[in-house]
Amino acid sequence: MLLLRGIFYKLGTLFEKKHLNLKFSIMKQLKYVLVFLAFTSFQGMAQEINWLSLEEAVALQKKTPKKIMMDVYTSWCGPCKMLDRNTFHNSDVVNYVNKNYYAVKFNAEGNDVVTFKGNTFSNPNYKPELANKRNSPHQLTSYFQVNAYPTIVFMDEKADLLAPVRGYQTATQLELYLKMFKKDEHKTMDTQEKFNNYYASFKPEFKE
Repeated sequence: MLLLRGIFYKLGTLFEKKHLNLKFSIMKQLKYVLVFLAFTSFQGMAQEINWLSLEEAVALQKKTPKKIMMDVYTSWCGPCKMLDRNTFHNSDVVNYVNKNYYAVKFNAEGNDVVTFKGNTFSNPNYKPELANKRNSPHQLTSYFQVNAYPTIVFMDEKADLLAPVRGYQTATQLELYLKMFKKDEHKTMDTQEKFNNYYASFKPEFKE
């Protein structure tokens, strides 16, 4: 009887140790999972462009001059959503834009009232029932000569128009314009041929 009790005691001890080891192993793995999730969550948070309103960007320019990159989009535009999802969440684009530009998002058919360069721009023909469909263009959209979506509008350090870049841009396509305007290399391109040569010789560094 004592022998049986000893055997059962040893078996119980072994089972308890095995159970504790299994529990410890699970907790250790869970800890790694939580660390991984926290890290990826932080990365996701870090890969965001710091979007501003145009009025906020202009106010910041007066303190720390930078050029402005403005994403002109609409709620119904498929390529606009692709640009936002792919290009504007590319880590190289995010880092470069946040460092060198003030980034603005502007709904080309929205209902915001914007004060810019002493003028007030609105959308008097805006229809709320068409908020997620084609609507009337905002006055500021016409001011910046935008007639296709998406369009990325570049402005200099005084918020004067440099150029509208029409259509969807990949990260490396956008890289060319980001660096060209940042370095003021556009000032030497007074012919289409000079731009074509610059385009042909440009070596992108961003990763898609």
